[in-house]
Amino acid sequence: MTTFKKDPDATLDYEFDWSAWLLPLSDTIASVDWILSDGLTLVADDFTVLTATAFVSGGVLGTDETLTCRITTVSTPPRVDDRTITLKIVTR
Repeated sequence: MTTFKKDPDATLDYEFDWSAWLLPLSDTIASVDWILSDGLTLVADDFTVLTATAFVSGGVLGTDETLTCRITTVSTPPRVDDRTITLKIVTR
């Protein structure tokens, strides 16, 4: 799992690139759901056929928070998969 440092007062964007998995399958993203640990707030989000981006604020100083990107693809039946990153909340 990838870890990033984040200040609790920062609002930052985190992009999940699904192209390495989706391109060989000839599949694309149909929808995205975000799962955030309790200390984080989803400010905005967007996605393309191969990437998903979340703008996240908050976090409790001294903790590790998680941000999970869950996609559903256009295939029939649709594929559903998750990718999670850890945000280490520190003063920066």
